[in-house]
Amino acid sequence: MSFRLRVLGLLMLVAMAATAATGWLTLRQANRQVQESVTAGRQEVSRITGDLRAYGFAHGTWEGLSPMVSRLAKDTGQRIRVATENDVLLADSDALEGRAPRPVSNQPPVLVDPRPLLRIPAGQLPRTSMKLTATAIAQYRAEAVYAACLTRAGAEVTALPDDTGVPRISTERRPEQCKEPKGAPDPQTPQDLEVIRACESEQQFTTCLQRVFNERVGSAAPPRLVIRLGVRDESPPTLAAAPTMAVAGGVALAAVLGALLLSRAVLRPVRAMTLAAGGLGEGDLGRRVPVSGRDEIAQLGRAFNRMAESIQAVEERQRRLTGDIAHELRTPLANLRGYLEALRDGVVEPTPELLDSLHEEALLQQRIVDDLQDLALAEAGALTYHRVRVDLRELLEAAGTAHRAQVDAAGVALRLEAPRPVDVIADADRLRQVVGNLVGNALRATAPGGTVTLALARHGDLAFLQVRDTGTGIPAEDLPHLFDRFWRADAARGRATGGSGLGLSIARQIVTDHQGTIAVESTVGVGTTFTVTLATTGPSPTDAG
Repeated sequence: MSFRLRVLGLLMLVAMAATAATGWLTLRQANRQVQESVTAGRQEVSRITGDLRAYGFAHGTWEGLSPMVSRLAKDTGQRIRVATENDVLLADSDALEGRAPRPVSNQPPVLVDPRPLLRIPAGQLPRTSMKLTATAIAQYRAEAVYAACLTRAGAEVTALPDDTGVPRISTERRPEQCKEPKGAPDPQTPQDLEVIRACESEQQFTTCLQRVFNERVGSAAPPRLVIRLGVRDESPPTLAAAPTMAVAGGVALAAVLGALLLSRAVLRPVRAMTLAAGGLGEGDLGRRVPVSGRDEIAQLGRAFNRMAESIQAVEERQRRLTGDIAHELRTPLANLRGYLEALRDGVVEPTPELLDSLHEEALLQQRIVDDLQDLALAEAGALTYHRVRVDLRELLEAAGTAHRAQVDAAGVALRLEAPRPVDVIADADRLRQVVGNLVGNALRATAPGGTVTLALARHGDLAFLQVRDTGTGIPAEDLPHLFDRFWRADAARGRATGGSGLGLSIARQIVTDHQGTIAVESTVGVGTTFTVTLATTGPSPTDAG
C-alpha cells in the first residue's frame, strides 16, 4: 500500500473516531448540563444552603425562616422544601406561593448545620485548647439563646464570628425580655470540661473537640436542616441528537477532504526530493528540488538543496585535490625516474652532485606528503595539540633566529616589533609552524634590499601577530584563493621557490583550531601583510596598571 493511501486511511480513521467521540461527548455533556440546570445548579445550591446556614448561625432559631425561603425560591427558580432532621416541616416554597405542594424530587437532600466550626490555633497546648473549647461552648449557648429571643421579639440581628468561630450577636433594639450575655459563668462548664478531657487521648484531637462542641451546644443550637430541591418526575429538556450528528458528519467530511489536500501537498515535494536524492545517489550532483513558500516542507527542500550543493562542492574539491596532487608529483617523480633509469643504464655517472639533487627532490616530495597528512588531520579534527601558556614575543624572536641564515642569503632585512610580552594558551610548535610558513612566503616574495617585519600588538583580550613584507604583492582577484590547496599567486614559479602550495591551508586550519582568525591584505608593488588574531590570557598591561 502506498504512503498516500496509508496516510489517508489513518487520517480518515482518526477524523471519524475523533468526530464520533466528540459528538457523543458533546451530546452527553449538554444533556447533563441541561438536567443539572433544571434540577439544582451547583451555584444555586451553594447560595441556598449558605443563606440558610447564615440565618441559623445568626438567629439561633429557625423561626421567621419563611420569608427567606420564599425569596430564595423566587431568585433561583427552585422549588425549596425545608424541614428538620426529624422531618418537622419548616417552610415549603410551593405552600408559600399558595399552590399545592408538589412531590419532591429524587435528588439526594442537602444538609445544613448552623453550628459554627471551631477555630483552634495550631501549636497550642492541649489543655489550652480544651479550655478554649469549654469557653466557646458556654459562649455559644448564651449567644444562641439571646439571638433566638431577639428574633422572636422582631429585632434585627447581626452576627459576627469571634476568634473561635462563635457568633457575637448585636442589635440596635434591645427588648426588655431579652437579656444580653454579660460573661457570667455557665453552670454546665465543669461538665463540659469533664467531657472535653476525653479528647486528650484521642489521635484526632481537633476533630474530637469539634464533636464535643456540637454535642454540648445541641440543646441551644437550632436543629440541622434537610433541604430538598426540585420536583419529582419533572422532565428536563434534552438536546436533539440529529443536529449534533449532522455537524459531526460535516466535520468528518471536512477532515477527510483536508487529509486529501494535506497528503497531496506533502507528498508532491517529498516525491520531488525522492527523485532528486536518487539522482544524487547515481552521480547527478546537479539535481535540485523546486522550493516555494516558507513552511516546514519548504525549509526541508532548502536544506536538501544546501546539502546537494555541499556534496557537489566537496566532490569538486576532491577532483581538484586529486588533480593537484597528480600535477605536483608527476614532474618530480618523472625526473627521479629518468635519472634513476639513466643511472641504471650507465648513461649518467652517479656523481655526488647528482645524488644530492635527487635526495633534495625526494625530500621535497616527502614534504608534500607530510603537509597533505597534516592538512587531512587538521580538517578531520584529529591533529594533536599540546596547549600551554605561550609568550608570542619569544615565539617571534625564535622564528627570527631560525630564519636568520635564509634572511642573510636573500639579502632582506628582518625587523621585530614586539614592545611587550603577550601570552596565549596554544600549541607552541604549531604556532611556530604557522609563523615559519608566513615568514618563508614573505622571504620568497621580497627582493634583496626589502624588509620583512614581525609585529606583535595587544588590544583588549586579543593578540594581533603580523608578518609584513615589502615584496611584489598579490592582486586583489587572487586574494580569495590564497588559502586554497596547491594554489600560488605566480603559477610560473618553480617548486624550488614556490613551496608545496599547502602551507597557507595548514596555517589557516591551525589558527582556526586555536579559535583564532588569519587575514591577508596586499597591494601590488607595495607588499603583503598577514594578520593572525588570537585570544589572550590574563589582564592586559594597561588594565593591570
